[in-house]
Amino acid sequence: MVKAYFFKLNKIPLLLALTSLLFYVAFAYDLQRTDIIKLLTLYTGLFYLFYIIIQLIKHDIKLLTWIAFSFRAIFILAIPNLSQDFYRFIWDGRMIYEGLNPYLFTPDYFIDNHIFPVAQAQELHAGMGNLSASHYTNYPPLNQLCFYIASVFAGNSILGSIIVLRIIIIAADFGILYFGKKLLTRLNLPSYNIFWYLLNPFIIIELTGNLHFEGVMIFFLIWSLYLLHKSKWQWSAFLLACSISIKLIPLIFIPLLYTNLGLKKCIGFLGIIGFISLLLFFPFLSEAFTQNYIETTGLWFQNFEFNASVFYIARAIGDYFLGFNIISYYGITIVILLPFLIIILSIKNRQKATMQNLFNLMLFSICIYYFLATTVHPWYIATPVILSVFTRFKFALIWSFMVILSYTAYIQADYQENIWAITLEYIIVFSVFLYELTKKRNTFENKLT
Repeated sequence: MVKAYFFKLNKIPLLLALTSLLFYVAFAYDLQRTDIIKLLTLYTGLFYLFYIIIQLIKHDIKLLTWIAFSFRAIFILAIPNLSQDFYRFIWDGRMIYEGLNPYLFTPDYFIDNHIFPVAQAQELHAGMGNLSASHYTNYPPLNQLCFYIASVFAGNSILGSIIVLRIIIIAADFGILYFGKKLLTRLNLPSYNIFWYLLNPFIIIELTGNLHFEGVMIFFLIWSLYLLHKSKWQWSAFLLACSISIKLIPLIFIPLLYTNLGLKKCIGFLGIIGFISLLLFFPFLSEAFTQNYIETTGLWFQNFEFNASVFYIARAIGDYFLGFNIISYYGITIVILLPFLIIILSIKNRQKATMQNLFNLMLFSICIYYFLATTVHPWYIATPVILSVFTRFKFALIWSFMVILSYTAYIQADYQENIWAITLEYIIVFSVFLYELTKKRNTFENKLT
């Protein structure tokens, strides 16, 4: 039956998919991130093919699904080549397996004292790099559970652990497909929109390929929003807490929920999130844990810099007028300012308590944060990409293409960012963003007149 189905199909999309598959093989097994020309060439080709494939067969959900998950299967045996974070994932999971709290010790502490608490400790320590090894882990507890599962099934094999982690991420993508399609249908949007996420080369490479767990976070987030749209707000809150316990980023969206829930339900919603989050963190809680977690999380606002936009302009101004890097002051300002900006955004749209408007607000909120942030790693853009699927805005898709320019930082051994590449990235992203905002506003005004 499967063979008969594919035999009847137009051969052009299949040829394009086969070409993409070969590109993914080269990306997964024959690429180093320092080879920037090859990286940009493969990525550009994959993005072009991705767009054409969706345009040709956008109404054939079955074929799009086969293609999307076939591309993911290519990476099953691949060692991530654009990120080394997976070494820390495996380390944390094996720490828990050995009965040790990963939040209380840095990997450097053990290695410097010639203690090897987990299997392949020296190899994992070397692989994760100095920055990760010298800091406490900041991955929330449900994410740690994923790492632990990998240690259970592959406690003595790095490749085996990679395979387990990758299967978890791919399974989450099946969930995103299932609930994403249902939510699109409820919002009267085309079901194939979900493939702007699932077939996006950025998503396949950064999440399935490089083992970033934004995909698992997004699975719980989309499931939560689907249940919220069905007025099952209690279960929605439970799943949003699970999403936060994978990555903390969904905390940004909480102030937006008031307009859709009302005061009474919103208090209950927050109560459930707080209780479930506390329950998930409970096995790790201690005074040292609290201090270490706050310290490590604070580094993202006051120490780390990568692929920023507004901050780099502010930093240049600070250097010129003050003579030093203002990151510590800037980071504190953003932490204080961001919640107020999101609350103002929510209040201004309180008359439009629809799910469609909620997605718009969520998209704008996360982008405001990333536009202001000091660190925007490529895989962070996965959240704007999935939210854009449920809106009329497409600038996040452009961003998922342009963000590859941030990898020009790895041409040099000392990881120097190419400011011209970053400038080009954000000029294009901001231009498309402003164009879409202006176009939407003009369309709305024309309807009124």
